[in-house]
Amino acid sequence: MEFAELIKTPRVDNVVLHRPFYPAVEGTLCLTGHHLILSSRQDNTEELWLLHSNIDAIDKRFVGPLGTIIIKCKDFRIIQLDIPGMEECLNIASSIEVSILEANCVEIK
Repeated sequence: MEFAELIKTPRVDNVVLHRPFYPAVEGTLCLTGHHLILSSRQDNTEELWLLHSNIDAIDKRFVGPLGTIIIKCKDFRIIQLDIPGMEECLNIASSIEVSILEANCVEIK
């Protein structure tokens, strides 16, 4: 079974990306079989492409209807995603967790 078949929510709008030393970016988050992609909806389009194999760990937090996923990367970057809707946040988080396991299994083989 391909990882892409395990993605419950492949796309979420109105996601806010927070990174140290950069302004917050609001955009659309897409989850593919190999990448986590966030694209802003502004004229000066800013995109984040993150390979699943570059993700080391994630942390989930919930405040009311807003969910936050903190991604710790293997290159020591820390990325925070504020996702509207608890169900969407849980689906994205579980898909990322599965992708981390998939990536680690591929590296071991």
